[in-house]
Amino acid sequence: MNRRISLFLISCLFPVPFLAQKATAPMLTLSKSQSKINLGVKGGFNSSMFFTDEFRIGSETVRGLQNNYKVGYFGAFFLRFNLKQHHFIQPEFSYNVSKGSVSVQNNIENSSILPGEALIKNTITSVNIPLLYGYKFVDAAPYGMSFFIGPQVAWTWKEQTSHEFTGFYQQDILEQIHPFNYSAVIGLAVNVSNIFFDFRYEIGLHNLTKSVIYNQAQTESPYNEMDISLKYRRNVMSFSVGVMF
Repeated sequence: MNRRISLFLISCLFPVPFLAQKATAPMLTLSKSQSKINLGVKGGFNSSMFFTDEFRIGSETVRGLQNNYKVGYFGAFFLRFNLKQHHFIQPEFSYNVSKGSVSVQNNIENSSILPGEALIKNTITSVNIPLLYGYKFVDAAPYGMSFFIGPQVAWTWKEQTSHEFTGFYQQDILEQIHPFNYSAVIGLAVNVSNIFFDFRYEIGLHNLTKSVIYNQAQTESPYNEMDISLKYRRNVMSFSVGVMF
C-alpha cells in the first residue's frame, strides 16, 4: 500500500519542472525580441579634406594647392536593426556642418593668373542619410566592437553654405555645388555597455562643384574674359560619442 502511494506521489511531482519551464519561456522570448531594434543618438566633430581633380583659370591650370583642415561638428540619431550572427543594418539621419579650405601658393606657375597667394574657404551645411551594414566581431557584454560600411546621400542646405574666394583677380566669385552628394562610409565603433565611440571616414564619389561664376563688370581686363573651372571631391573624417537604447 505504501509503495503504491509513493509511486503516485512521484508521478504527480515529475510534471512540475516541465510546467515551470513553459511558464518562464515566454519571458525569455520577449527579452530577445526587445533587443532586435536599438535607438541611438550621437554627436561629434569632423574634418574635411578637399581633393582637387581640376582647377583652371582660363586655359591655365592652378598649381601648388594645399589642404587646410578645420574642425566642424554634427549631431545624429539612428536605428540599429540587429540580425542573426552579429550582423546589423543601421540607417542614420544627421545634421552636419563641415569646414575646410584650400590655399594656393604664390609661385611662378601661377604668376600669369593670380596676383599672389589665394585662398578658398568652405563651410558646408548638410543633412546626411547613410545606410550602413555592420558586423560585431566583439560582442561580449558589456563590451563590443563592430565594423561598418555603406552608401550615404547628403542634401546641401544652400542658405547655410558659403564659399569665400580671396586673392584672385576675379571679383565676387560665387561657387554653386550640387544639391545632392554621394559618398561611401567606412568605420569602426567601440561600445562599453550602452555608451559607444564611432570613428568613420567618408569618401566622396563625385565632383562637388556645379559651377563657378564671378562679376565680370568689376574684374579688370584681361581677367574678366577667363572662365573658372573647379572640380574637387570632399572626404570627411569624423569622431563621435553616443548612447544607444
